[in-house]
Order: sequence, then structure tokens, then C-alpha cells
Amino acid sequence: MADRGLLVFENTSEVIQAENVLKKAGWPVRVMGPPPEIRTGCDLVIVFPLIEELNILRELDSAGVAPLQVVPVTAPLLAPVDLFQTKDFGDYLMVRAANMKITVAKGSLKIVNISGGGCPDVPYLAQAMIGKSLAEAPRPRELGHTLCGYALDLAYEELLRKC
Repeated sequence: MADRGLLVFENTSEVIQAENVLKKAGWPVRVMGPPPEIRTGCDLVIVFPLIEELNILRELDSAGVAPLQVVPVTAPLLAPVDLFQTKDFGDYLMVRAANMKITVAKGSLKIVNISGGGCPDVPYLAQAMIGKSLAEAPRPRELGHTLCGYALDLAYEELLRKC
């Protein structure tokens, strides 16, 4: 991880906006949980290739999304925390990202359950996605507008990687 850095933002909305800007520009970035030493109230950071720090900061500056700080990952204590927890229930696979969980039937890859959150768009997301395969289901990021929708999208992406 020594070749990585962390972009720390004031809130989750800024993390989502910065991630969108950087991914659209083709940067290999990943959203993760911050190590305890640098938590600011926002429970997400962006991990990026440290060698590209100046270019990435220019990209964010031109989009009007500046991080509170940039932290090089120089010690194991500063390693970002993986947001994903995966649980295998035999015929079913569940991925949790932050406060959201999505479960699929392994054989068909149909979404059988969505839970967690407490945000107002969770029932809508569940209704739109349950019963559909991962390939057929709409992206949670396209439908949701809260941290829960964002976390569900991260779990959805992780399921796509695993399946």
C-alpha cells in the first residue's frame, strides 16, 4: 500500500462526487473506509495511486471538489479499511457494504434480498431490484440519492466482481 494515498473529504457527498470525477477521467481509484487515525466524520476515503497525486488534485480542483487532506499510506496503521463483508450461505451469497446488504441466489444470480440503511430510498431500491438478476437489475447508483443507495451500489459492484 506504500504506493497509495488517501483523499479525505468532509462528507460522503463530496466522496461520491470526487469518485465520479476521477473514474470518468480514467483514474484507478477505490472508495474504502478510513483508518481510525484520520476519521473526520465522513466514513469513506478515496484510495489513489500516490505517484499521480498532483494530476488527481488538479482534476478535482477543476471540478470544484477539493479534499480536506491527502494522506500517503506509509504505515500499516494507516491502511484503509475494506468496506465489504461477504457471507456465503450455501445457495446464497450476501455482500455488505457499509450499512447495506444485498443477497443473491448463486445458481441464478437473482437478487433475493436487500436490507439495511434506514434511508428513504431503500424500499424503492429493493422493489426495483429484488427478483431480477444482477445483469437485469438497475444500478442502485442510478436510482438512489442517499448514502444507502451509494453503499448498495458498492455492494452490487462487489457482487458483480465475485460472480
